[in-house]
Amino acid sequence: MARSMRKVRVGAVVRTNQDKTAIVEMVWKQRHRLYRKQMRRVARFYVHDEENQCRLGDTVRIEETRRISKNKHWRLIAILERKEVADVRPIDLETDVGQEITQPRILAAETRAAAAEAEPQDVLEEAVVEEPEAEEEPEEESTEEEFEADEEAVEEEPDKEEPEAEGELEEVEEEAEPEEEAAEEAPETEEPDEQEEEE
Repeated sequence: MARSMRKVRVGAVVRTNQDKTAIVEMVWKQRHRLYRKQMRRVARFYVHDEENQCRLGDTVRIEETRRISKNKHWRLIAILERKEVADVRPIDLETDVGQEITQPRILAAETRAAAAEAEPQDVLEEAVVEEPEAEEEPEEESTEEEFEADEEAVEEEPDKEEPEAEGELEEVEEEAEPEEEAAEEAPETEEPDEQEEEE
């Protein structure tokens, strides 16, 4: 292809991870033919950069050339404008932010410690020692008493339930017997009535 017919584009470098290759992005606006709304159009080109001169954010001029690889058929002509982009890693941000967050907590803890030291320590120690001992003793006694009372109740309950259960069974059997007797008596009374009707 003649050099005069080759396409030339201007765009910004968006990626330089690969060796001797840069990805250049060209952005333009175009009006929709039916709705007449402005649309943002983006084209990405794989550009051959022999000396790895491109840096992220540079504005470059590229030219169409023979196919160099599967996706790459543009080459770098000139770097029009250099853009300094800060290379910031997320780890640096985390450490800085972490110190800002933890600093107020550390200061608050130090002020609490200083306030505790300012108060008389003897009075605090006596109050702390006496209160737990007075609370713990009644709790232990009450738990032992409750445990013994529960054991006695468990032992007594089965004895009470057994006679009641036996009495209930006897009542159920007694109720069932009169029903059976009534069922047997009913057919006998009906038979004479039928014989009288036939006569």
